[in-house]
Amino acid sequence: MKKIFALLTVLMLIGFAVGDYFVDYALKRGDDGSPPAACASIADPSLTAPPAPNFERELWTLTSDDGLKLVADYFKPSTASHKWALLIHGYGRDRKFAYDYAEAYLERGWNVVTPDLRAAGESEGKYITMCARESADVVDWIEKIIGVDPSAEIILHGVSMGAATVMMTTGKELPSNVKAAVEDCGYTSAYEMFTDQLKVIFGLPEFPIMSCVDVVSRIETGVAVSDAAPIKAVGLTKIPMLFIHGDADRLIAHSMMGRLFDASGAPIKEQWTVSGAGHADAKRINPAVYFDRVFEFLDRFI
Repeated sequence: MKKIFALLTVLMLIGFAVGDYFVDYALKRGDDGSPPAACASIADPSLTAPPAPNFERELWTLTSDDGLKLVADYFKPSTASHKWALLIHGYGRDRKFAYDYAEAYLERGWNVVTPDLRAAGESEGKYITMCARESADVVDWIEKIIGVDPSAEIILHGVSMGAATVMMTTGKELPSNVKAAVEDCGYTSAYEMFTDQLKVIFGLPEFPIMSCVDVVSRIETGVAVSDAAPIKAVGLTKIPMLFIHGDADRLIAHSMMGRLFDASGAPIKEQWTVSGAGHADAKRINPAVYFDRVFEFLDRFI
């Protein structure tokens, strides 16, 4: 009996060590504020943040429900408007990587808010939670906008993890000010996406590694990786949503869009496949076509 107990203890310690390694690798911010180490294996090193839009800007802050200081840029359009876009950046990025999207909205007369998600940019936080807690933070930004402009008509637009965050957000009870959403290359669940990358990058199986990651992530971050599951949230969506995905995406499978679309409870929904686009690359393929499609959809509800 003692030998069995000792063996189980050893296995549990090994499991925790494995889970802890991958949680730190994928979710933990560097001590210098840099993105998690996993970003180096998936991010294009040649990609730099675009310049800030040439519009009046304010720095906004708020405090999350777990006490983190979160930071955002608020850009004002040239003419006063009640149209608001909340633009959500992707994994390992920060708000500056939404500036080119912001430019397109501002030129069309929208107010724009570009937050640094928790554990990104100037926002506080030690761990990324892959949309689980970030989505609650987005609700706080929505409330901040409404506090500034009670007549605000708000849309959510996110890319990659930002798209997952948008989908998770739309599964919550939202103010009627939120009118529509755009998700660009979001995943069905962080658990499934990490499982795919575990096989691609490390050649490792889902079990038992992802089970260990799930347990340790809950201990370290307060939520499990499996809690970051837009596929479960989209069925509760009550606002129109546009789904966008490139058919050459090697990080988040194009097939995930179809599954998310089918599961979505959005009253009006459309899906658009961008031919030849890799991950988070749909806009770059043809910015004019991209934004024409986005605004054709959004203008029906704002």
